[in-house]
Amino acid sequence: MIRMIMIWLFVGMLVKGYAQIVTITEENTGQPLEYVTILSDHPRLLVISGADGKADISAFENAMQITFRMIGYKTITTSYDHLAESNFSVELVPSVTSLDQVVISAYRDDISRTTGLHIEPLQKKEIEQLGTFTLTDAISSIPGVAQLSTGPGISKPVIRGLYGNRILVLFSGLRFDNQQWQDEHGLGLSSLGISKVEVIKGPLSILYGTEAMGGVINIIEETAPEQGTTETDAGVEFHSNTLGGVIQAGTALNKGNKWYRIRLGAENHADYSDGNGERVLNSRFNGYYLKGTYGFEKERWRSENHYDFSFNNFGFIFSDVRNFFTPDSRWSRSMAGPHHIVMLNILSSVNTVHLLHSTLKVNTGIQSNYRAEDEGGNALSLQMHLITGEASLKWSKLLGNKTMLVLANNASVENNTNYGKRKIIPDAWMAEDAFSVYLKQQFSTVEFEYGVGAGFRYIKTLITPTVNSEEKDIPPFTQLRGFTNALAGLNYTPFEKWTLKLNFSTGVRAPNLAELSSNGLHEGIYTYEIGDPDMKNEKNLSGDLGIIHEGRFWQLSSSVFLNHFFDYIYLDPTGEEWFGFPVYRYRQHNANIYGLEAVASITPAVVNGLKLSAAYSGLVGELANGEFLPWMPAQKITPEIRYGYSGKADWSFYGFVNSDFVMTQDHVNPMEQNTPAYTLVNFGLGVEFKAKKASYELNLTANNLLDEAYYDHLSRLKNYDILNMGRDISIHLKIKFINHLKS
Repeated sequence: MIRMIMIWLFVGMLVKGYAQIVTITEENTGQPLEYVTILSDHPRLLVISGADGKADISAFENAMQITFRMIGYKTITTSYDHLAESNFSVELVPSVTSLDQVVISAYRDDISRTTGLHIEPLQKKEIEQLGTFTLTDAISSIPGVAQLSTGPGISKPVIRGLYGNRILVLFSGLRFDNQQWQDEHGLGLSSLGISKVEVIKGPLSILYGTEAMGGVINIIEETAPEQGTTETDAGVEFHSNTLGGVIQAGTALNKGNKWYRIRLGAENHADYSDGNGERVLNSRFNGYYLKGTYGFEKERWRSENHYDFSFNNFGFIFSDVRNFFTPDSRWSRSMAGPHHIVMLNILSSVNTVHLLHSTLKVNTGIQSNYRAEDEGGNALSLQMHLITGEASLKWSKLLGNKTMLVLANNASVENNTNYGKRKIIPDAWMAEDAFSVYLKQQFSTVEFEYGVGAGFRYIKTLITPTVNSEEKDIPPFTQLRGFTNALAGLNYTPFEKWTLKLNFSTGVRAPNLAELSSNGLHEGIYTYEIGDPDMKNEKNLSGDLGIIHEGRFWQLSSSVFLNHFFDYIYLDPTGEEWFGFPVYRYRQHNANIYGLEAVASITPAVVNGLKLSAAYSGLVGELANGEFLPWMPAQKITPEIRYGYSGKADWSFYGFVNSDFVMTQDHVNPMEQNTPAYTLVNFGLGVEFKAKKASYELNLTANNLLDEAYYDHLSRLKNYDILNMGRDISIHLKIKFINHLKS
């Protein structure tokens, strides 16, 4: 009897080992593939292959679909029965094309639902359907994200009430510094030639160091076409309000182990009109863009090398622009009046090396940022040049089948030099280095992630006439500031369709040059600002609780958050004046920002392709003394009806109507005024045709369809009694040609 039991147990173990272990290899070489993500939605499961390319999928037996994903390889979706027929052996085909479903803002390429971080992706096609003017304008469609604007061309992202140097922008995996500490400066990056944007809400200073205390915006370049093909596309976009638009074209070639890309674009806009039909003088802007890429793959090394150039002019709007600026032709594009000039040159290299049992990612780059202000008549008053060298290293290794270890280091060196007669901040050298250790453990229903980081920031200001020379109170100084950070989170799936996200993280930000060393008139907003070199690092502790339901007919996503700041830095009016200009000083105080974001949607079974949804976002920002923080976005509810149809393989259609119900903002700082509630109605529709070697996309979008006259609380122009943009109807047309290379 005992012998029979042992035999059956032995046979059962053999069957189990044969039926439950899958082996993943590369099609061309037969080498086992490590770090392949294997997942299913019903039931929700996820495992990762080990160094031998094997993974235990015994829990997947009842799964409807099983998906195998790995960056650099084509995704395979199959069933458990088909795996059994192939003796549980899977071969992945190399592909340079990255996966849109995979987020890459986190510590490792991952699926957004398997991390405690709150990550929101926005695809390029979604951006095109929104009919927006800038990339920041498009990002602000995400609940919890807004924009601080100075007209349609100048805007910067606001994540949960934070903006400027509290939001880190990543471009090609490297920190992008556009001297965004000034309120009247925008993000400075276009959506031209990108594949998507990922927004992380909450501190991620553990990985990226200072300036990631409010969130991260990761701008991801477009990927290579399918292997053995060329893709050539051209597009044009027109906006009725500014009688302007964008024209662009690009081509990409993928030879398998090498790929190339080049893209050109230009945009031009006249002054915009508000909801009353009044022209806003000097709100015009234009830009010229060039992008090039060379990528290659050699054995275990994959490299993408990008060059990005942009040259922009932005009309300068100030309080008495109506008296200073003589109206020219209604649709004039002339930049004879006061305007900003921004020129960017960015060279970056993104590299992934698959080592024997680990992966190393190395990103390096150099950025040149030239910024000037023309007072009119080609008289350049302010000229600044910021040059930045950066390097980012990330090494990841799977420890067993459940734990991932990631070591990361980010370093940068910056130099700011003034060339104009007017100076806002001093010439300076800055350097930063941050190191972090991160662990992620994955089990059947829960994933844990935690880590710690530390680093330093070095600042040395130089003698700069009119800023910190002998007649000023703030002399040149040298500082070395250290910082530490931590993160802990979990992602729990108690039931098949429900997910719980919980995250605690810290952030840190060294004061920027303006906050440390300003001592002069800031002509952009006509205030005399005084910094304080003895300021402490700004720190925060953030908690985020999210609940997600992904059902067949209805979906829900909600998140509550609390962001507590130690030594929050803000501008405080002193009541004094300097030659008639108000004097402000940078001060520090503890503060809290707390709020709620929620999105609910229904996809009725009775109408295929129909989706009803509503999103809510609201927050409150308060100093410890009871005052409200300035520039906090108002509460907003956005209901939407969307319909999409794809009855045939060669064409598809979509249409939507939504409204922005923005509530009165009366939780304002003493230096601000209340802004009344308003409602915007937006409409869009589009169609896509596909032929054998070409595809055609046509989008029509009407924003502020009812021509509402309103003040957005985060518009700097409201201080000048200038309304936001009225009705704008945009048309976007894109044609893409695909050709297969001859063998």
